[in-house]
Amino acid sequence: MTELVDEIFMKEIKSDSPGAAVAIVKNGSIIYKNGYGLASMDYDIPITPSTIFHVASVSKQFTAFSVAMLADQGKLSLDDDIRKYLHEVPDFGKTITIRHLIHHTSGLRDQWELLMLAGWLIDDVITQEHILKLISNQRELNFIPGEKYLYCNTGYTLLAEIVSRVSGKSFVDYTSENIFKPLCMNSTHFHDDHEMIVKNMAYSYYYDNNGVLKKSILSFANVGATSLFTTVEDLAKWMDNYDKKTVGGESVINQMMQKGKLNNGEEINYAFALKIAEYRGLKTFGHDGMDAGYRTYFICFPDQKFGIIVLCNLGSLNPYNLAMQIADLYLADQLAPVKIKNNIEAQKTEEVKLDEPIVDFNEYLGNYYSDELGTVYTMVIKDNHLTIQHRRLSDKKLDYLEKDVFRGNNITKLAFTRDDNQKINGFKLNGSGRVFGINFQKCNKHC
Repeated sequence: MTELVDEIFMKEIKSDSPGAAVAIVKNGSIIYKNGYGLASMDYDIPITPSTIFHVASVSKQFTAFSVAMLADQGKLSLDDDIRKYLHEVPDFGKTITIRHLIHHTSGLRDQWELLMLAGWLIDDVITQEHILKLISNQRELNFIPGEKYLYCNTGYTLLAEIVSRVSGKSFVDYTSENIFKPLCMNSTHFHDDHEMIVKNMAYSYYYDNNGVLKKSILSFANVGATSLFTTVEDLAKWMDNYDKKTVGGESVINQMMQKGKLNNGEEINYAFALKIAEYRGLKTFGHDGMDAGYRTYFICFPDQKFGIIVLCNLGSLNPYNLAMQIADLYLADQLAPVKIKNNIEAQKTEEVKLDEPIVDFNEYLGNYYSDELGTVYTMVIKDNHLTIQHRRLSDKKLDYLEKDVFRGNNITKLAFTRDDNQKINGFKLNGSGRVFGINFQKCNKHC
């Protein structure tokens, strides 16, 4: 069986390229672990099961677990207004609870999309303070808290802050003392110092548009939503805790499995940073992660006491697909048959591209400022297209949708607004899916 696992990974990963580590867990013990490819392309250092990875959003379950422990100890309530602990969060006129943050139902705008719209680059140093300041300047929510589910990293950064303020310790120290040390996860920590040296660390990589392998730089100095550094060996110990309940106890573990509910009573499949689902008829819980060139996946089949952890350092790898191929091997006699999709090809409709109407772009030209983002965008005409410019970002051509409404790369909708005299006085901008309604005001001269 292990030879077949090796074949799965060696089909995707060359010995001289970035790759992955894997651990397969059964009844609380690792039954197979291995590394494939290189942790460092500069020095040809191979990946092993002891290699440390940044695991991106797989980090979130540790943040949720910390909150659940504090709630179990009576030090906070999941239904507390977050402003009880986070006075810098604006009063949006609607109560946002800790529970809203956990289940991604808060309505808060996502921190990464806000930062990118404000002109930050993914390889900039981004600290906890930077994110908190950005949140403090927001004036609107995406939606009423509890009205819908929309994945939001902001909520988990705020949860880490709540843990710190309630416990009186840094989030790094709290998780170390209350989770990692008791479980002997000796190669695991939350990473809030981008200058900290981490030995045996896998660097992350990606292929650019020309197929050239490059470093994917990550300088995060923020925690809660991301920034857990760990190994597949340590995550196997964490997976076992869901069964043994050594840390947290039964009440906290049960809380971790509690799905969220919307205001209308509808249940969602997102629990405490665990996605509760099924795979071919078997119950599962787990989470994926993606930052820079890191791609991670953690999945447990609780009834089978079986789990898989795949950590990658190459952006083009898909740890979910790798993990599910392993599940297909080890659980073959328990999995339901694969559903065969109907092979009848859906009727194709030829897309008709309409000629862009003649629009006078000149009335849109000028500078626009957002106090929520603390940044300026400039509208210019470039190559006969309305183009949006930012001093730190690449120019974006805007495509006309309808009167006063455009879209562009990473902008799903940009709608200009007019004053009583029908003069353009600003616009509202929607990002690529997790930020809506950012206000920009037109500057008469220079912003």
